[in-house]
Amino acid sequence: MPIIQKSTYGKPPAYLFNGHLETIIPSVFRKIEGVTYKRERISTPDGDFLDIDWSKVGSEKLLIISHGLEGSSDRHYAKALAKLFNQSGIDALAWNNRTCSGEMNKAPILYHHGASYDLDTVIKHVERTQSYKEYYLVGISMGGAQTLKYLGERGADLLPKIKSAAVYSTPCNLPDSAATLRLKNNAFYKKRFLGKLKAKMKLKGEQFPGLVDLDLLKRVEDFDTFDTHFTAKVHGFKDAMEFYQSVSADNWIKDIQIPTLIINALNDPLLMDRCYPTKIAEQSEFIFLEMPKRGGHTGFLVKNQEFTWAEHRFLEFLAR
Repeated sequence: MPIIQKSTYGKPPAYLFNGHLETIIPSVFRKIEGVTYKRERISTPDGDFLDIDWSKVGSEKLLIISHGLEGSSDRHYAKALAKLFNQSGIDALAWNNRTCSGEMNKAPILYHHGASYDLDTVIKHVERTQSYKEYYLVGISMGGAQTLKYLGERGADLLPKIKSAAVYSTPCNLPDSAATLRLKNNAFYKKRFLGKLKAKMKLKGEQFPGLVDLDLLKRVEDFDTFDTHFTAKVHGFKDAMEFYQSVSADNWIKDIQIPTLIINALNDPLLMDRCYPTKIAEQSEFIFLEMPKRGGHTGFLVKNQEFTWAEHRFLEFLAR
């Protein structure tokens, strides 16, 4: 029963006195210096491309980082993990989902929580071109969902070099996480994410005339409408609910066969009940579920420290 009953995360700095501040302040203001990536562009099986960013220190071990919704390898959490693991003698690779590296992709599709096929492309490329002996997979928020889905899909057939994984602030149940964006007190997050995604979908519609209804796109004000008429349509699903249910990570978590840490704060404003997979963890020898009382969404700041508690916790769990 690998449910960690007592989390080692205490509490954030005093000025972060609720889950919203714990989420927003680091997202807007946190900066990580000293990480210089070397970018590589790789091809996907469908004729598209992915941009992957390397931070190497000459290790035989590699950390592979999957970012969150509308994030990228430049987000503070990706750079912090790269820097922390580099300092511990481990190479890092942060891959960018399609459209997230600063350039629109070539295919009609974009990316979503279930796009584990692109993570698979990254890992196969690394395995084909590099000589690492061990891999560790980590994901933040949406990237955590992609990582869990990837691991569960492969189950016992997972590449043996992938030794362990860790995710945090992860929408393990996508329908429940999507429901949080209908709440009035989460209007900030809805507006921020929806605005960015609408802008990308507009570019995609201009790139492929007739692919989506650009007039409707202008009027969209909620995620259910956006995901039904745009995300679902572009990626081959009937509507938003079919999309959410079909790609939700908890369809696969029970099949994971390597040690995997899931950290989800109980005050995360973007997670609801089924995002805390307690029953799955109770029945699995591989899922380690840690649920701190505080932390917000991708927060977990520690006073006067460069790295967050979650980042140190990842290092402790993966490099043990």
